[in-house]
Amino acid sequence: MFDYLRKKKSEPAVLSEMLTKQRRYDSLVRALHTDIFRYAFWLCGDKHVAEDITQETFLRAWRALDSLNDDKAAKAWLITILRRENARRFERKQFNYSDVEQELLEDVRSTSHEEDTEQYWLRRQIGKLDIEYREPLLLQLIGGFSGDEIATMLELNRNTVMTRLFRARNQLKDALEAPEVRGQSNG
Repeated sequence: MFDYLRKKKSEPAVLSEMLTKQRRYDSLVRALHTDIFRYAFWLCGDKHVAEDITQETFLRAWRALDSLNDDKAAKAWLITILRRENARRFERKQFNYSDVEQELLEDVRSTSHEEDTEQYWLRRQIGKLDIEYREPLLLQLIGGFSGDEIATMLELNRNTVMTRLFRARNQLKDALEAPEVRGQSNG
């Protein structure tokens, strides 16, 4: 009899906890969905795959929401989940690869043809970087993460991350300074 009464009393508490979890989750999705999707798209280059990975990321986040102790760390936590989910898809299936043009990303801030051209060029150059350089650069540019945060997410030494960021920027700088970019031709 007392067990039944104890269970009855705990139902409102359980419902309250569930509602609190749902609100916290909804808040995370609203605040971070765009950034998580954008990063997923940069990783895989396919809108539909990025949508699937993003959805799976948030599903896993729902299941593990109680393990997120600090909401300020939510973005890094979700990026880590997304990276692991992206890696899982390669464990499950072998894919046929094709080059996906990065211009599929919509740039709503560009106002001139010149800016559109620059954005297109920059996306293509970033897309040409080796993944070891591209991934930390995108985490910094798109995610806004510090070198320490990137090191934690990628499970690398901070100095390694900083070196990769330096090399990625230098490769972009070298591409910008190439004669064909400056309008000169060698022929």
